Parts: sequence; structure tokens; C-alpha cells
Amino acid sequence: MHITAATASSSDVVYRERLSPSLWTLLSAAVLAPMVALVFVPLDSSIALVTGIAVAAALIAVLVFTSPVLEVRNGELRVGRAHIDVHELGEAEALWSEDARAARGPELSRTAWHLLRGGIDPIVRVAVSDPGDPVSEWVFSTRTPDRVVAAIRRAQSV
Repeated sequence: MHITAATASSSDVVYRERLSPSLWTLLSAAVLAPMVALVFVPLDSSIALVTGIAVAAALIAVLVFTSPVLEVRNGELRVGRAHIDVHELGEAEALWSEDARAARGPELSRTAWHLLRGGIDPIVRVAVSDPGDPVSEWVFSTRTPDRVVAAIRRAQSV
């Protein structure tokens, strides 16, 4: 997990978080090491060990470095590859536990844009105030929704 908060200048990063996989996902990827090693044992045990470790390390690195980044910077909210100007956003709402579960499920609008990560329970729901935008709200996972909401509000006030 990588979270950064900075002081508010319009060109600075106000908030940044990498939505990396959960520990259980990374441990599951690490289980690949002995499986790959078993394939190469007939050749040589040292080659099998090195190959197994290399494959597991590469898979874990890919899982972490391809994880989406949540960022409030330069007056924009960026979630993964999507971005929107904070002045086109309405009120941001931090949701935990049952409220988050409902917002991810039955209350999720068909016109909402969402990026939901397994293993990250809290979410932020932000209304889109631009009438020309077909998306009604953004719903996305974050580990610290209160900090994201504060960063959005701070960027909107600039």
C-alpha cells in the first residue's frame, strides 16, 4: 500500500494511493514458486529453485506495479486510467462496511463509473455535477476514504 499526502498547491499531488492487491492475493501468487520449481526438478534442483523464485517474484511485481493508482492532482481526480476535473464533481461520500457493501451492490447505479477492488472494503462515492456527462457518479475503492474525500474537497476549494 502506497499512500502520499502533500500540501495544497495546484500543481502538487494532494493525495496518492496505489490500490495494490491484498496480502492474500500476493501470498497466492507466491504459491506458484514451488509449482514451477517442481516442473524443473528433473533437469536440476538449483535451476528449479531459481526458476520458481524468479517466476513468483515476477508475478508479484506485475500484480503490484499494474495496480491502479488513485490520485488527486492538478485539480483532477484520477482513478486508474480515468480522470475528471474536481470542479465537475459534486459531494464526495466516504462509505464503510454495510454502507459500502450496499453501494457496491444493490445501490450501484447503472450510469455510475466504478473501479472496485477485492480486498479493499471502504469506498468513496462522488456525484458528477456536469449535466453533459452520461456518468452520474464515480464509485471506487480506497483504503482511506476520509482522506480521499478531504483531498477532493481541498482541491475543489482551490
